[in-house]
Amino acid sequence: MLKQLILKNRSYRRFYQSERITNSQLREWVDLARNSASARNAQSLKYVLSIDESLNAKIFEQLSWAGYLTNWNGPEDGERPSAYIIMLNDTSISGNYFCNDGIAMQSILLGATEAGFGGCIIHSVNRNKLREILNLSEQFEILYVIALGKPKEIVVLEEVKEDDIKYWRDENQVHHVPKRPLDEIIL
Repeated sequence: MLKQLILKNRSYRRFYQSERITNSQLREWVDLARNSASARNAQSLKYVLSIDESLNAKIFEQLSWAGYLTNWNGPEDGERPSAYIIMLNDTSISGNYFCNDGIAMQSILLGATEAGFGGCIIHSVNRNKLREILNLSEQFEILYVIALGKPKEIVVLEEVKEDDIKYWRDENQVHHVPKRPLDEIIL
């Protein structure tokens, strides 16, 4: 069951924008992150939640989507995320969040996937402008933006060919993600 959940948890970049996520759902998924392991138990990660369409539009403008898809500027209106979770590090608690970010994001995305939603972790963010939009004090370091919604695309895993790990879309807009074989990554 866990393996199926992990295989279903992909980086989705197109959504049914009209399919709403509630603030309660976002809080539930952040609660999964809150209850996950935390290095030194410092718990310095904080979150900003958005389901507001106006704020979502402002957040969307600060994101870069799918670096390997050079001819694609991100999802069109109607295919954009219906919610965002912005992950922050509270530097007044700790300057080092160790591996907590990855653990927390995986917990959030597994919760979203289990509920029939999906998401994409975005690191390419205009942090200065987003800080201004969110009116964040300097103590909060913007780490990632997690875009969330009801997935509108099919993502297919396949084996890496000729050491090419770049994801791509076919003529039917199916998103292909090459993965290295298990025997190659275990030494």
